[in-house]
Amino acid sequence: MRPTRNRTRRLAVCLAALMAAAPLAEAQTPPGVLIVGQIAEPKSLDPHAVTAANDFRIVMNVYDGLVRYKDGTLEVEPALAESWEVSEDGTDYTFDLRDGVTFHDGTPLDAEAVKFNFDRMLDEDNPYHDTGPFPLSFFFSTVEEVEVVDADTVAFHLSEPYAPFLSNLAYTPGLIVSPAAVKEHGKDFGRHPVGTGPYRFEEWDANAKVVLTRNEDYWDGTPGLDAVVFRPLTDANTRVAEMLSGGIDLMVEVPPDNVATFDGNGFEMHEQAGPHLWFLILNTKDGPMADKRVRQAVNYAIDKQSLVENVLQGTADVAAGPIPPAFAWAYNADVAPYPFDPEKAAALLKEAGAEGAEVTFYVTEGGSGMLDPIPMGAAIQADLAKVGLDVKIETYEWNTFLAEVNPGLEGKADMAEMAWMTNDPDTLPYLALRTGAWPDEGGFNSGYYSNPEVDKLLEAARVSTDEAERAKLYKEMQVIVHDDAPWAFVANWKQNAATAESVSGFALQPSFFLLLKDVTKG
Repeated sequence: MRPTRNRTRRLAVCLAALMAAAPLAEAQTPPGVLIVGQIAEPKSLDPHAVTAANDFRIVMNVYDGLVRYKDGTLEVEPALAESWEVSEDGTDYTFDLRDGVTFHDGTPLDAEAVKFNFDRMLDEDNPYHDTGPFPLSFFFSTVEEVEVVDADTVAFHLSEPYAPFLSNLAYTPGLIVSPAAVKEHGKDFGRHPVGTGPYRFEEWDANAKVVLTRNEDYWDGTPGLDAVVFRPLTDANTRVAEMLSGGIDLMVEVPPDNVATFDGNGFEMHEQAGPHLWFLILNTKDGPMADKRVRQAVNYAIDKQSLVENVLQGTADVAAGPIPPAFAWAYNADVAPYPFDPEKAAALLKEAGAEGAEVTFYVTEGGSGMLDPIPMGAAIQADLAKVGLDVKIETYEWNTFLAEVNPGLEGKADMAEMAWMTNDPDTLPYLALRTGAWPDEGGFNSGYYSNPEVDKLLEAARVSTDEAERAKLYKEMQVIVHDDAPWAFVANWKQNAATAESVSGFALQPSFFLLLKDVTKG
């Protein structure tokens, strides 16, 4: 028998009481409730305000977009929109909305609601724009107007063709929130999320849990779980211990040392390659990294193969540039990773007059796709010391780390760890390597890299509707960026997760989203 909504909520209340006490034991966990061990406390549950995969994993279960990624792929398929048409010139997209869909607060999903979402993000004069900031609104910078054609039809008019548009609609900034809830909660909407997704928001107990309960009226069929509880367990050893003791049922980002532990023995390991890059942002504006020779020296000095084999224990591959190989059509296989060559690194430092230079290095305790950031940071520090750089590490909790890094490294640090999971070859370089993406312009180019030719190639690639032409432009860009070395390119991660044997129907996605609608737990 399908549980009623009241029963589901009672279940969540019981679970909340248990969670307030000691860590759960498996026998205490209700069968229909999935406990997920997250890597950090979420920053917000407003999909237009979040930038970290940690938060994406929650919001993708609360909201839907007009389109979504087909299971196991980055191909777009219908979601809240049943179908769409694109004009011949690629500047007009018209969507036919699905009938009868309502938000969790009972208000209707219609064309006005869709328009509200994008006006809120894109129009600085909109009365609800100050509920932001909306850092990934870049995804829709070509949208000139969102038009309500009728209640069930909405049209997007673009200033120019924009190849990633549909893919971006499937990403988190394209998720549709309840206008009524935004109007009610204003700046606090991120603590009171309301969408149309398979699970409803129930509770957020800071630094303890986020509780979601089943949406009985979900348009795409009844979800398999009564409730999902996301627990922030920032310490990897704590997550492992909780998984082994039965305190959590699903663990994301299993440390390399523990992968074998969960391969069998009542657990199942899941692995999925995807568009991920782990890198070091280098401050190209001031300090020693302003000299290209020093940045190249950093790339030569880091023994990336050793990091991948010994620290990450084979859970990643050595990275070569700003576009991950998961985007095979746009990846330039002729651009090889910087080889490990400490002698060349030392020679470049000497040539640049940077021998013995002091370097401030920001490291995080843990965060989205950060791949054992403390051991990685320590190993990198040791490699750089061997070639003559005096590296001082400053370590921060994830959200504090983002607050330090995203506004830019100028005057603060010379390099910082970073990781991105992306949905299109455009995303990472456009948002983090373009001159127009410097922090004071609202982007994520925290190292202030600037190359006019790179800017030109990125702008041209995003407006081309010819995939072969886009690929050519991205491959040219990779050659230039590899040489300029605004980042130290370290690793492309194979994401992983572990589940208890009681969990069925779970699969990792190349989007790095955690999709739980079809998961069940016995």
